[in-house]
This record gives sequence, C-alpha cells and structure tokens, in this order.
Amino acid sequence: MKHKFLPVNKSEMEERGWDQVDFAYVIGDAYVDHPSFGHAVISRVLEAHGYRVGIISQPDWKDPKSIAVFGEPRLGFLVSAGNMDSMVNHYSVSKKRRRTDAYTPGGKMGKRPDYACAVYGNLIRQTYKKTPVILGGIEASLRRLAHYDYWSDRIKRSILLDSGADMISYGMGEHSIVEIADALDAGIPVEELTYIAGTVVKVRDKDRIPDAEFLPSFAELTEDRLAYAKSFYTQYRNTDPFQAKQLAEPYSDHLWVVQNPPSLPLSTEEMDDVYGLDYARTYHPSYEEKGGVPAISEIRFSLISSRGCFGGCSFCALTFHQGRIVQVRSHDSLLKEAEAITHEPDFKGYIHDVGGPTANFRHPSCAKQTRCGVCKDRQCLFPAPCRNLDADHSDYVRLLKKLRDIPEVKKVFIRSGIRFDYLLAEKKDHFLRELCEYHVSGQLKVAPEHVSDPVLSLMGKPEHAVYTKFTEKFEQMNRKLGKKQYLVPYLMSSHPGSTLKEAVKLAEYCRDLGYMPEQVQDFYPTPSTLSTCMYYTGVDPRTMKPVYVPRSPHEKAMQRALIQYKNPELYDLVNEALHRAGRTDLIGYGPRCLIRPRRNGEKSGSSGERKPGASRERKPGMSGRGNGTAAPGRPKKKKTIRNIHRKKDNRR
Repeated sequence: MKHKFLPVNKSEMEERGWDQVDFAYVIGDAYVDHPSFGHAVISRVLEAHGYRVGIISQPDWKDPKSIAVFGEPRLGFLVSAGNMDSMVNHYSVSKKRRRTDAYTPGGKMGKRPDYACAVYGNLIRQTYKKTPVILGGIEASLRRLAHYDYWSDRIKRSILLDSGADMISYGMGEHSIVEIADALDAGIPVEELTYIAGTVVKVRDKDRIPDAEFLPSFAELTEDRLAYAKSFYTQYRNTDPFQAKQLAEPYSDHLWVVQNPPSLPLSTEEMDDVYGLDYARTYHPSYEEKGGVPAISEIRFSLISSRGCFGGCSFCALTFHQGRIVQVRSHDSLLKEAEAITHEPDFKGYIHDVGGPTANFRHPSCAKQTRCGVCKDRQCLFPAPCRNLDADHSDYVRLLKKLRDIPEVKKVFIRSGIRFDYLLAEKKDHFLRELCEYHVSGQLKVAPEHVSDPVLSLMGKPEHAVYTKFTEKFEQMNRKLGKKQYLVPYLMSSHPGSTLKEAVKLAEYCRDLGYMPEQVQDFYPTPSTLSTCMYYTGVDPRTMKPVYVPRSPHEKAMQRALIQYKNPELYDLVNEALHRAGRTDLIGYGPRCLIRPRRNGEKSGSSGERKPGASRERKPGMSGRGNGTAAPGRPKKKKTIRNIHRKKDNRR
C-alpha cells in the first residue's frame, strides 16, 4: 500500500522507479481517488492496462512550469476541467461568482480558471508544442462541437480548437482512452487517430471524411439561430452508439471538426472491472491540513449501481455524456464495495445512496437496445411510456434487500432520484412498498419540476396528472404501512415555455400544497441540452415551433419569487408579477390569495395592511394554508413538511 495514490510530483514518480510518466493528467479538481471522480476512473483504467499516469491537480494556470511537474510525458497530456463544467462550478444562474468550490481543498474558490480545458490546453502548448493533448470530462464532452455559451451569450467554437488540443475523448471514456493510448504506444501519430469511436478530431483534408453527415458551418451557426437549432437536433439524434453517424462541422475550406459515433456501452463485466479497480476511495493526504475536499462527503458511503438514462429530460445533458442506454454493475460487485465501505472508520451504518442518474433504472428500457440501440425519433417515457418499455424493478428490489442484509448496515437510502412515471408504469407495487418501508427517511425528494403541462412537455416530463397519481399512491402506501413520510418536490422556474401565467400556476400549486421551498432552481442554460437550445434560438429544435423564453434577469427573478411568495423580502417582485400576469385576484385577504395589498406609503417589502383581527404575515420559511399564528401564550409549532402533511391527513 506504499503507492496507494498515483504520483502527484516528480519525487513520488521516482519513488516508483519511473523515469517518465506515459501520461500527465491535468485536472481542475483536487485529486480524489474515488470512482465517482472521472479522473480517478480514467487514470486507474490506464494503470490497469500497464500505463504510467501522473496527476497534476489544479495547476497555476498563469505559470507554464506548473504543468511541467513530470517533464514531458512519453505519450501525451490528458486534460479535464473536473467533475463539473468550470463555468457552472464558478457562477450561479444569475452569473454571480460562487463563494465555495466543493471540489477544491477546504472548499476554496478560485483554484481553477474559467473555461478550464481551453486554458490548460493552451498552457501546455506554451511549453510542449508537439506533445499530444487529449481533452476529456464533462466540460469537453458538452462543448465538443460549436455550442451556445450562456456566460458570454454567444456561439463558441468547438473547445478542441480553442484549447489547442489534438483530440477529445467524449462521454465516459473508458473504451476510447485505452484505444488512444494503445495507438500512441504503437507509434501512430496523433493526427492519424481520426477513426476511434467516442472521439472528436480535427481533419484538414475533406477526402478523409467521406461518410460523414455535414453540419452547417460555424459561420452559418453564428449568423442564423434556426441553423443552430437544426444542427443541434442533428447532434441530439446521433448520440446512440449503434446508429449514430459521423458528423463533420466545417470551420473553413481546410478545417473540419469531426465527431465519431459514441463508444459502445460497457457490459456488466466491464462495469464491474472499472469499479473494482484499486481506488484509495478518498482524497490525497496532502489536502488534510487544508480541511480535506468537501465533495467526498456526498459520495463516500454511496454506491454507483448504474450509468446512462433513458428519462430524456430536455434540461439534462446526460444524453450527450452518458447516453440513453442504461449500463449496470452486478450484485456481487456492489455487495463487495458495500462490504468494504462498512470497514471504513467513519462508517455509521448508513449507505447514503444506491443509484446513478436515475436510481430505479437498473436495465435498458427495452430488450432491443443492447442489440440495435435506442430509437432516434421516440422517447422511452415521453410523452407517455412506450409500449415496449420493460418497467420492472425486480432486480433493484433484490439488490436493495441484499444490501440491507449486510450485518453492519442499518439503513440503505435512495437519494439519487426516482423516476415516478417509470415506477407507475410497473403493474406491481412491490418496489413502491420496498421504497416506503425501507429506503425513505421521513421525506423523499422527487422532481415533478412544474405543474403546467405545456411547460412539462417542453421539459420532456410527464403531465402533471402523472405526478398527482404518484403522490396519491405514495400516501396510500405509507398509510398502509403505518408510516408518516412525505414528498419534497423539486421545482424549476423560468424554463423555456414558462410565462408569468405558468409561474403563477406553480405558485398556486405551492399554496394549495401548503409548501414554500427554501430554494428554487432557476433554469440554468448549460451547454448541450435541448432546453439550452430553446433558450438561445427561441424554438423547440424537435419541432422548430416558436417557444416563449424568459430571458431578462428581472422576469426570471419574478418567476422565482412567485414560488417563494411567502417571503416578505420578495413582496415587490410577487406584486409586480401578479399585476403583469393579470392575476390581481391573488392579492387580498382570502384563503386563496398569495399576498395582501399594501397600503399607501408602506415600505417596500412589507406584507401589506392587516385587517382588524387578521393575523400577521409569517416569516420566511413558514408554510401552511392559513395565515394564522399561535394563540397568545402558546408556543409556536414549527411548520415543517411533516406537519403540513399531517394536517392534510387529519382533514381527511
């Protein structure tokens, strides 16, 4: 165990008896050797294939010497911005700088640059002019072709060109990175590696791309938003490894960026091999004195059971990164990892999660996907479950029971998300019963996202009636089990298609539920999602029909404020939104009103005039249907989600 971690400096490299690394891996995150971190997986996969990898974590991007830690690597540099796009990592949806970075020691912000892949790539090129540079990770994957960049509000070129790199290994990368390494090790020049699945490359001779589908040129994309919508949808329909075509994006008469079809999904045996590698399962010990790496706390006692998602949410980039074909680990692999977790010093008996992008997806949505791929023009769950959908939780239920039976395990939680429409598509209720009886701790977080069906349609989500049916079945099951457990809905404001009218409807839903969320997710236009394409172009690329897009920061603030209408600090925004939406009927003293009128001369942010005998406005965070407070002399009862639903139960 002397060499538990890969080397992070030259002295550690020499301790291993190496005079040179094959690959120097430059990463924007702290070095965490855990399979939830992309750099850990890729570096360990390369190590398992006999390659020497050194880690250069969060180099000083203003100093070229910071990437020369190991000297020139024998085969090339690998570059990743980290587990998040660097711009999402740095900025909120309002483009304000975040204060902390969970992927940096001590949570310190500012240890990586904006557009990290491009900056690191150019930093390397200052010293190493000819050494191969291969980009990977989420930032490179989602920016692999021309893309809309929310932070600069313009179409940007493929990151391959802006970084000075030679190739992009997109997606999860295990297959493509080994093929790249083997080719370079065999002496094939990097510019000749134009054929590897799961890669994006530069081509300067059009005759070398005879079978590609040509996209509009970069010049066309910057001039015509509809051309961008059509180009994006072509890319969206070519994300399946079995059916996708090679795509070519012209930048000049002598330069094309070419995307090869995605790599094939991993088999269960390959998944087991990847997650069974010799990970240290924690951050590098050099970070201990800085307070460790905060991100490890979220995943340290969790199990990744699957990857890929056939949910098809428009605002999610998983289609472009992991794909729609679900890939899973075996029970034996997961049980072995769970056993190992129970022996860690800080383990208290709780496995925090068993899942992936969607926890209850444990196999491909239908049998044909592993042979023929996913349908280009049909979704598995949207607008309704496909008739060929194999909605079966049996395997997941068996896995969860085995995990519960491990003697040291007290509780197994499911926190990575339940797709409720898929749960309802199963004829039996055995998973819902297991979920409620064993895997919820009081509250289950779910993501209906909205209540307006037109908005949900643009989101790629089921109609609101489907969520309503799920809430009823969830309540029924908990009553049957004698449990008091409640749903906590995730809601999104300002998604394309949402006018103030739809935002008011969402506020009314929160009123009727007696629930004001402490946080609301304002739609964030991240690279390479259908929703981001709608945001930029004003059309749905699937139909090319116009879509209303709330773009102004003020309107977005009003939509967000409506969901949190009980917060006195947001009174002015809610009041303005209701006037603009023509819903002044919701300003008053009745039980269905959202806010009270404000008398003349009253200060901004006030809750409004109080009628004689009427109760005071609640403080932010309080919720419930009425506006009452505790009787004089009686202690106030804290109004939580649990208490709200208990009231609803008593009214029945």
